[in-house]
Amino acid sequence: MTLRNLKQMLSLVSRSFCLMVSGCQGSRRSIATVISGNKTSKLVRDRLRNDVEKMKVQFSGFRPSLVVLQVGDRDDSNLYISTKLKAAAEIGIDAKHVRLPSSATQAEVLQSVLSVNENPSVHGLIVQLPLDSVNRIDTELVTNAVSPDKDVDGLSCINAGKLSRGDLKDCFIPCTPNGCMELIRQTGVSVAGKHAVVIGRSKIVGAPMHDLLLWNHATVTTCHSKTPDLPEQVSRADILVVGAGRAEMVRGEWVKQGAVVIDCGINHVPDETRASGKRVVGDVHYASANQRAGFITPVPGGVGPMTVAMLMENTVQSAHRFILRHQADR
Repeated sequence: MTLRNLKQMLSLVSRSFCLMVSGCQGSRRSIATVISGNKTSKLVRDRLRNDVEKMKVQFSGFRPSLVVLQVGDRDDSNLYISTKLKAAAEIGIDAKHVRLPSSATQAEVLQSVLSVNENPSVHGLIVQLPLDSVNRIDTELVTNAVSPDKDVDGLSCINAGKLSRGDLKDCFIPCTPNGCMELIRQTGVSVAGKHAVVIGRSKIVGAPMHDLLLWNHATVTTCHSKTPDLPEQVSRADILVVGAGRAEMVRGEWVKQGAVVIDCGINHVPDETRASGKRVVGDVHYASANQRAGFITPVPGGVGPMTVAMLMENTVQSAHRFILRHQADR
């Protein structure tokens, strides 16, 4: 074999290997599979609707009941509440909206919470945040006043403590992290044994997300504003969950090839092509990240719909627990 023939053969082998492994020679790697929160949340809502229908038949018209407590009249809160009430109605949950005026005092808000706590016909209570009052109100005090048995947001210190200890069957899990776990399950990727990275440490998303991944047997790194080597940490993640609240801060080149990327961010950025002059983006730069990730959630249409769906799931779960306690007391 001549040297020229040998070079041609090696070149052919090299090109074939590239095509198999990474789609090179003019071909770009296929983009990530989109994890649709809209589709997954519909599956959850359909399942819950069937559960509620069975409860009605089995327990003489029994229906799960939810109260949404609002202070003030913020437009964004009104929108979120209407979404929750609509989802509850579709599933068959009896949902009530209680609105206190912006003049409400802390004592009045706490009294409303305690009143719902003591009402046996209510199985779930949400305190819509932020509390829009002209008076100073301690948000932590109010959320911790919600009965742990009705805390379907999973925000009370008792539920948070149980989650941190791994008592997943004996607490309500915060809705956004719970929704993220459901989206990860939809990919078919096992969490156990994976290296997961969570960006953000809020009490609503980041901290409980860390706990959920940990107790599902992932090795978890939590990053935050003081993490000095963020790109390096992200590059190690088999599973990446981002809830930092900064528009498109995670760049695609940081992402590990084939990773599962869950974007919890909701940010508004200027866009002159839109009638509103702005558009919604996540905390991950989607256009570049979906060239490297194996799976990725869109924004909007990813984590957002799952948050509402898991709130409904917690409410139905609370109603099931109420029935079991009631039967045990007979």
